[in-house]
Amino acid sequence: MKQILFASLCILAVIAAGCKQAPPARIEAGYEMMTMTPADRQLSSTYSATIRGRQDIEIYPQVSGTLTKVCVTEGQRVTPGQPLFIIDQVPYQAALQTAQANVAAARASLATAQLTYDSKKELYSQEVVSEFDLSTAQNTLLAAKAQLAQTEAQEVSARNNLSYTVVKSPSAGVVGTLPYRVGALVSSALPQPLTTVSDNSDMYVYFSLTENRLLELIRHYGSKDEALQQMPPISLVLNDKSVYPHQGRIESISGVIDRSTGAVSLRAMFPNTEGLLHSGGSGNVILPVQKTGVLVIPQGATYELQDKIFVFKVVDGKALSAPVEVTRVNGGKEYIVESGLSAGDVIVTEGVGLLREGTPVKPKTAPAAAPANQQTKED
Repeated sequence: MKQILFASLCILAVIAAGCKQAPPARIEAGYEMMTMTPADRQLSSTYSATIRGRQDIEIYPQVSGTLTKVCVTEGQRVTPGQPLFIIDQVPYQAALQTAQANVAAARASLATAQLTYDSKKELYSQEVVSEFDLSTAQNTLLAAKAQLAQTEAQEVSARNNLSYTVVKSPSAGVVGTLPYRVGALVSSALPQPLTTVSDNSDMYVYFSLTENRLLELIRHYGSKDEALQQMPPISLVLNDKSVYPHQGRIESISGVIDRSTGAVSLRAMFPNTEGLLHSGGSGNVILPVQKTGVLVIPQGATYELQDKIFVFKVVDGKALSAPVEVTRVNGGKEYIVESGLSAGDVIVTEGVGLLREGTPVKPKTAPAAAPANQQTKED
């Protein structure tokens, strides 16, 4: 029994001695890495926008009277010259008839004055009447001609006033609200128009850029005119968060910066073939800007410390922290590096929260290059 116990103790001693002599195994974890390579990105910035018709024409009557007929309905599409409203025509028809009668009387007076002048002229040549009589007849003739011209002008005015009783659409478009109904007394001094006709074939979308953003665009393209010519098409997000199926182009950039906001207004034009856009609506425009030769890193390759962003650069096989200045893109999933890294630098792209300054690192695989060109969205 003692021999068995002694043998067991010997075996345990040998095992313990063996464990003390064997060095501990060192496990080195590999990390995903990326080599900085210049790439192209198309950034997208979002701006609040208002939608207006190409023409929003307020319709006011040019004569006073009572509305006798409303020829259109709200939201109806109209053509140029189509009647919209009819104002009571009876007094204007009477005024036209009076003017026409005055013209007829003036013509008769002119004919009489012409006969008198011709007669006086013949008698004067025979020395029957004096030069005074001839001059008087001539002046009467001139007065008759002036009277005829005056009555003809009054006829034109009366005819125009009668035509103004039919209020017509000045352009193609869509009829707005109709605040006045049949029987309402209207005039050119109305507090609000009879209606508004909006040309919705193409829509204007207005938005604003900050002064710094405008300067950035001008420097990027060389001038404001070049920016208008070379800027890519822009997209429109409607109020229900859907993306409008057609893209638009920026047509104008205001030359004046608003002192109160420090922003400049831009106008873009969008086609409205399906009639989805309405004057007075709102939405957001997505403005793309092309960036070439930039360094792009994933968000997971960074960490924040005291409101600063850092990455771990791999230098001589060790992880060394480096502060970087970045611009968020692709919904914050990627960063464009403004400073802090250079082409050819290698950074750790995962597990940065577990690293410490000077930690030895090795790649899981060969360091990957930056991702290929793609379109990103700026926060």
